[in-house]
Formats: sequence, C-alpha cells, structure tokens
Amino acid sequence: MARRLTAVTAFLVLIVFALIYWVVELTVVNRIDQEIQLELDKHKGQIFLVDGQIKFLHKGEWQEEEHRQIQLKPIFIEIVDMEGNSMDRSPNLRENHLSFFPDRANSGKAWTVKLGAEEVRQMQILLTNAGQNEGYLLIAQSFEDARHILTNLRNILLLLYPGILISLFLTMRYLAGKSIQPIQQIIDQTNQISQTNLNQRVSTQETNEEISALTQSINQLLQRLEKAMVREKQFTSDASHELRTPLSVLRGTLEVLIRKPRTQEEYVQKIQTALGSIDKMSELTNQLLTLARVENGPNIIKEEIELITFLEEIADEKSQESGRKVRFETESGTPIYLMSSEKSLRIILSNLLDNAIKYSGPDQDVILRTGREGNRAFIAVKDQGLGISEESKGSVFDPFFREQQVGGEPIQGMGLGLAIVQKLAEEAQIQIELESEKGKGTQFTLWLQIAD
Repeated sequence: MARRLTAVTAFLVLIVFALIYWVVELTVVNRIDQEIQLELDKHKGQIFLVDGQIKFLHKGEWQEEEHRQIQLKPIFIEIVDMEGNSMDRSPNLRENHLSFFPDRANSGKAWTVKLGAEEVRQMQILLTNAGQNEGYLLIAQSFEDARHILTNLRNILLLLYPGILISLFLTMRYLAGKSIQPIQQIIDQTNQISQTNLNQRVSTQETNEEISALTQSINQLLQRLEKAMVREKQFTSDASHELRTPLSVLRGTLEVLIRKPRTQEEYVQKIQTALGSIDKMSELTNQLLTLARVENGPNIIKEEIELITFLEEIADEKSQESGRKVRFETESGTPIYLMSSEKSLRIILSNLLDNAIKYSGPDQDVILRTGREGNRAFIAVKDQGLGISEESKGSVFDPFFREQQVGGEPIQGMGLGLAIVQKLAEEAQIQIELESEKGKGTQFTLWLQIAD
C-alpha cells in the first residue's frame, strides 16, 4: 500500500517540479526578451542605413557604458547589410559577431544562440530607408545569469526529489501501518471465531467512523450467522423428532405383530396403523424436500394468471378434497391479471387453506376472498377458528412451530406449512400480512402486483 501511494506521489511531485521549472524558465526568458524588445524599440529610431552608410540620430548613444562593458547584463548590438556582412558592432562584442538569420527578421521573437563560449538571447529587425531594405539591426543580451539560475534550480529540484520521496515513503508507511492496525485487530479477532463460539463479537473501534462501521457490519453478520446456526440446529432436532415418532410407532406395531399369531382383524388394524405412520413420514419428507428446494435458490417461472378464475378453481378443489365448504368471494367486477408463479401460488394457498380448515370447527366458514387496491391485488384466507395469540404471531412462520391448545395438547400437523408459505412468498415477491385474535379466527392476506 505504501509503495503504491509513494509511486503515485512520486509521479505527482515530478509533475509539480517540472511545472515549477517550466514556469521559472518561462518567466526568466520572458523578462529578458522584454528587455531586448525595449532595446530594439529604443535603437531602431536612432540608427539608419542610407546607401550602405550607417547614420546615427545620436552618436553619443553608441558610446553608452552598457555597450562597452561585458559584465552587468550587457547589451550586444551589431548592424549587418542584406547579405549579413557586419557593418558595425558594439565594442563589447570584441572579435565576436552575432548570428544572422534573415528568415527571422521582424518575427518579434527571440532565440538563444552561442556567442563565443556563452549563451545569449537575440532578436533582429529589418532596417529600411525610403521603402528600400538596407540591412538588419541585431540586438542580444547575455543569458548566462539566467542559465546559471535555471541550472541551480534544476539541481536543487533533482536533489530534493529523492529526499522528498524517501520522506514520503517512510511517512506513509508509518501512517499506513497505524491505519491498518485496527483492521489487523479485527482480523485477529474474527480468526478466533468459529462455529463453536459464534456468540463472540468484534470489539468496536470508536476512534474511526469507517472502522467502526466495518466492525458493526461484521458483528451484524456474525449475529445473523449465529441465528441461522441456531435455526439449523433446531430444525435438525425438530425434523429428527418428527421422524422418530412415526418410526417408533411403526417399529412397535411390527414388533407386536411378530410376537404371536393374530386374528385377521388385528393384522388389518396393525397394518393400517403402520401405513398411517408411513404416510405421516412421507408427508413430512415431502414437506422437507419442498422447503429445501425453496431455500436452495429461486426457481420461479412467472406467467400470466387471471386471478378470479384461478381462485375459484382452488376453492372448489379444496372443498372436494377436505369435505369442507370453502366460500369464494370477490370484490372486483372485472378480471384481475397478474404475473406470478402459478405453482408457487397454488402451494401457498393450499397450505393456508389447510391451516384454516384445521384450526376451525366443521360448522365454521372458511373464506377465500380477492380484490384490488390501486395497482395491487389481494388474496385473503380467513377462518373463524382458534386464532393465534399475540406472543405466537412472531413464530408462526418458523419451521416445526405449533401453538399449544388450552389443554396443552399440540395441534396436529408437521409445523412446516407456514414456513413453506413464507419462503415461497419471498421468492415470488408476495407480501404477507397476518391478522389474528385468540378465539375469534385468523386472516392471512397476500399482496401481489397487478400486471401492466
């Protein structure tokens, strides 16, 4: 991490140093060019070429100290004819000559050239007389001081660059180590948590909001895992218990049959008892397989359903199957179409209707009602039976949960129907609402999205 940050920082610092050098160089060069331009503006009105002869407006100007001395930002001046032959030059040039570039006349730009052993910035303009080109005025200024400044700046930046990088690397390595220290503590604590101690939690780091949020997320995950493990253990225990009871009955019945000869009626009775146990195990196994298939992942195939016709068929089938009247009611005068899984919806309604029939008396009505509110349709399964107590409402969807009757006897059944209903409803994106009052009945309401 520190290496990556250092590499990125090194690139950024390199760009900053390059910009600093470029800005300083541009500023220095522009300053010198402005001074040269001022000299050009001052001298171009004082020097003329007439028929190859140099004329000065003020001869004394030519004798100024800046043209005779080499030190203290000297200005070099030279006049050449159209072929570049020197006609006159300032004394400080001595035996040297300024470079002549006829194609750069009147370009308004300066350039860096060599004058003997040193560098100068030079500009030139065309000299005319009566509309005729007579020669060129060349002016230059020493670039040595500027070059010395730029060289020193470059060397300083090159020396600072590795020092800054080393300092940044060490600083970021230290800070990175400090920043990941809480994460390392979290890693150490989570590595100590296993299946046997899922109740342990990672200590919260209050000094850092991000680390604190991470710790809370891990603790919430551990809490969900712990609850899932508890449910799994409870589910396994309950399933084993439910299977053990019919197996015990089946084994006891068969042992009774083989102890001594029996009459035909006794054989029939015992065999029917054994078959009942087998049927109970088959029903439990089928429900467990259904629950397992639902929990293994979504396998919903949605199709268009006309709800009123579909529910009428469900009510008739359940009435014939159970021998109890299931009354169908609709609050909609027009067909209701929705996209859902017919198979899942059929299983959900079958389990809800089975519960309604089982928890209500033979003379009490079981109602299957439907209607629509806005862009949603509802399906209500209502009975007038035993009802569910307030403390049990939060557990009715748990596998193998069965509410006790007043006398303490459990309601007959496996306790898996509503667990299957909830799983299938979640998979099909169906919302379930439960309304119940002890001794007055229960109503389960399903809410489904109407097809466009």
